[in-house]
Amino acid sequence: MSTTTVRLNEEDEALLDMLAPEYGGRSSVIRQALRNLAADRRRQDALRSFLAEWDTETGPIDEEAIAAIADRYSL
Repeated sequence: MSTTTVRLNEEDEALLDMLAPEYGGRSSVIRQALRNLAADRRRQDALRSFLAEWDTETGPIDEEAIAAIADRYSL
C-alpha cells in the first residue's frame, strides 16, 4: 500500500470531515471517492463507445435522442 499527500482547502477539509464517520475515516472517504470517479469514467467511456457504435450502424444520433438517453439513465 502506498501513501499519497493531497493538499486540501478549508471547504474540502470540511467535506472530508463530514463524510469520514460514514466511511470509516478520512482515508476511506478518499479511496471511495477515487473508486466513484473511476466508475463514472468507465460509464462515460461505455456511453461514448455505445454512441460511436450506434453512429456507425445507424448514422448520427440527434441531440434530442442523446438528451433522452442521458435523462433515462441519469448520465
